[in-house]
Amino acid sequence: MLLVTMAKAKAGTGQERITRRAQWKYPDGMRVLAEYWPIGGEYEAIIISEGDNITSAMALFVVAWSDVLDITITPALTAEEGLRLAQQMHMVKS
Repeated sequence: MLLVTMAKAKAGTGQERITRRAQWKYPDGMRVLAEYWPIGGEYEAIIISEGDNITSAMALFVVAWSDVLDITITPALTAEEGLRLAQQMHMVKS
């Protein structure tokens, strides 16, 4: 399952969060495809990962970061998967 994690700052300074992130490691078994730190905007970090289920990802991020970040995790499809699903649902003509 592809997961998108979006994090908004809620406590601490940017420097404190960066220092903490530099020391924190993703756990074994979590496959991170990308981690982005947008410049400006509402999100501090956007992480694209793969996992067996959303529950383990939520537990990981919420336990590790909920004191300083508001975290939203949502399942996602790649564009190719979305188009294939749309064709199966007859939303897009071949």
